Amino acid sequence: VLRHLERLAQRTHTFFDDVLVKSSSLPLTLVIWGSGFALAGEILPLEEKWFWLASTIFRASLVCAIVLIFERIFSYLLDSFSQKTTQAYLSAPLVKGIFRGTILGLGALVFLEMIGISMTPVLASLGIGSLAVALGLQPTLANVFGGLQITLDKSIRIGDFVKLSSGEEGYVVEIGWRSTRVQLLPGNTVVIPNNQIMQSIVINYYLPNKEMAVLVSVGVHYDSNLEHVERVTQEVAKHVLSTAKGGVADFEPFIRFHTFGNSSIDFTVILRVQEFTDQYLVKHEFIKALHKRYKEEGIVIPFPIRTLEIPQKTMDALKEK
Repeated sequence: VLRHLERLAQRTHTFFDDVLVKSSSLPLTLVIWGSGFALAGEILPLEEKWFWLASTIFRASLVCAIVLIFERIFSYLLDSFSQKTTQAYLSAPLVKGIFRGTILGLGALVFLEMIGISMTPVLASLGIGSLAVALGLQPTLANVFGGLQITLDKSIRIGDFVKLSSGEEGYVVEIGWRSTRVQLLPGNTVVIPNNQIMQSIVINYYLPNKEMAVLVSVGVHYDSNLEHVERVTQEVAKHVLSTAKGGVADFEPFIRFHTFGNSSIDFTVILRVQEFTDQYLVKHEFIKALHKRYKEEGIVIPFPIRTLEIPQKTMDALKEK
């Protein structure tokens, strides 16, 4: 019958009927065997203890069948959903374990009630024991729920480049239930408890996308033609973005003058790179190319200059000495 039902389920467009048929095989087998024991107890002239045993086996088979069918349906649905997203795939083992433990515990309580064992003292003991365990495992539970929140919130994903308020920055290589591993740029890996991540400010350089602006500060002499400086700088920046690895070639770079400095007129060049680590090479190439082009164009990047004004009386006194 199950084989025929499985073929019929495969012809339909819905997914739940396939899951239901796959989940029913073992539970139905248990019910059939349990029913056989119960029927034997009714038909055969058995002693009271054997009759009670057959009846208990039947009840146990019913409870196990119900528990198994719910557990299997949930597991199939969770496995199917977890294949679609990385976050769900990482959450699946913990969620499955919590659900399985809950449903098995409820099934055990129902079975014990069915055979006449009162659960009130057991539940009271479990409540006190659970409180003690929860207090003892508070840091671990905080990290576990922190990992679950990170996974479901999707604010940090595997492969993202992040920077924490504590200063660590690097690629997220693993999000576990107790800690998150971040590989730093030098190649070392830092292990951070999930609870600390949830309590810190995190900059994710890959959200909403990997591309980011890069700011480079430059200063030119006060005698410079600022229109000429702007045009030359934009030409150099455009060339670097189109040739350097990691630059965004179709981005139009621009500059903004902002400060009359002590020895120069300062401005910022705005570039754009494909991801965070590309900024180092793009800056490197841009500074080299800009320095060379400024020399060719006669644009001066001044040294810091400090002018001292000495009173005339002091100068005359120095001359007399």
